[in-house]
Parts: sequence; C-alpha cells; structure tokens
Amino acid sequence: MNWLPWALLSAAFAGATAVLAKTGVEDIDSNLATVVRTTVVLVFAWGVALLSSPLSAVTALPRRAWLFLVLSGLATGLSWLCYFRALKLGPVAKVAPVDKLSVVFVLGFAAMFLGEPLTWRTGLGGALITAGAVVLAWR
Repeated sequence: MNWLPWALLSAAFAGATAVLAKTGVEDIDSNLATVVRTTVVLVFAWGVALLSSPLSAVTALPRRAWLFLVLSGLATGLSWLCYFRALKLGPVAKVAPVDKLSVVFVLGFAAMFLGEPLTWRTGLGGALITAGAVVLAWR
C-alpha cells in the first residue's frame, strides 16, 4: 500500500478530531482538554506500537532518532496546546483551515532543512492553501 490512502485517512481523522475536540473543549479549560486528549493518544499509540514492535526496539533507537522525536513531540505538544486554545476561542470552521497552514510551513521547512525542492507546483499549492485558509477564516 502506498502513502496516499494513509494520508487521506489521516486527513479524515483530523477533520473528525477538530469537530470532536471543539465539542469536548466547550465547557472546560483548553489545557485540560489537551491533557485528556494527549493521554488517550499516548495509551493508544503505545498499544499499537507494542503490537507491531517489541519493547526492546525502544532501547535500540539511535540517539539522533531520540533527539528529533523528542523535539517533534515538543512541537506537537505546543501545536496541540495552541490548537485547543484556538478551538476554545473560535469557530472550528475557521480554526481548522488556519491550522492547515501548517502545510505551507512544512513546504518551507522541508526546503530549508531537508533540501527538498521548492518548485512552481509546491509554490502554487502553498499559495492556494494560503488563499483557501484566508477565504475560510475571513470574517
């Protein structure tokens, strides 16, 4: 199986996540909501990982992998805290499209740090995503 079906499933689950999270955060502190969600993700992810890899694989991870996975986890945590605060304060139909501007940041970061090419297609795609976010978030 190639990457596309997984990416589409990811997008569908992310869409469901936004609507479910908006409903869940309505009457509670957004940071508390993030902790509850993160705990569920943690337990679920460990369960899936342990079904597919032995626990000994954790200790075999190279230092470089640990470093970048920890940094990625910190970035994810900050992203989720900000996302839940935005959901608490704004309509999900405006917050989610702005959040998807992460794709535009990925294009830039991938070019700067990973040497991935910025082509006219990635530029156009990024511009269209930005335009879509602006249109959807506009008052």
